[in-house]
Amino acid sequence: MGVTQYVRDAWKNPKATMEPRHRVTRMADWRKDSVFQRIDKPTRIDAARRVGYRAKQGVVVVRTRVRRGGLRKGKVHMKRKPSKAGITKITMAKSIQRIAEERVSRRYPNLEVLNSYWVGEDGKNKFFEVILLDPNHPVIMADKQYKWVAEGNSHTGRAYRGKTSAGKRGRGLMNKGKGAEKLRPSLKANKNRGK
Repeated sequence: MGVTQYVRDAWKNPKATMEPRHRVTRMADWRKDSVFQRIDKPTRIDAARRVGYRAKQGVVVVRTRVRRGGLRKGKVHMKRKPSKAGITKITMAKSIQRIAEERVSRRYPNLEVLNSYWVGEDGKNKFFEVILLDPNHPVIMADKQYKWVAEGNSHTGRAYRGKTSAGKRGRGLMNKGKGAEKLRPSLKANKNRGK
């Protein structure tokens, strides 16, 4: 069994494998950092490599945090029953991971989001690490695995258009087989029968 498999097993249940003191200290340090923290190497090398990370020039990893929980909506001050005010139990159509990817993409407009993965959460925030590619970097343009991101303008704004793994999951494109016939090419295609 390789080292990646050991790391993956350790991250399957971090509460059991990591001492609580270390876990709490790590989250406390991350909370003190800025919302977008560029890091030298991934915290979870197994997850990073699984979603496409390679240690090359032009590949950037950014850790970000997003608030947890459902959609917090303001109270509507109109005549209605309190139960119909529509404040709690409202879920966004986008996942927290997609929101994290979009915010990082907005922060780094010259880079393209490749993918992201979960690294931790506390009572208030979820932490994700987002892998970004520089489409104008000569190493990326010459690399056969990454050069597609530099070809044309068809790969700009991947995070906003739901082209990452989290985006495809949210659009329902990870579903295959019976019941998934109306999902492609998009949720709005095929007379809006995607969802």
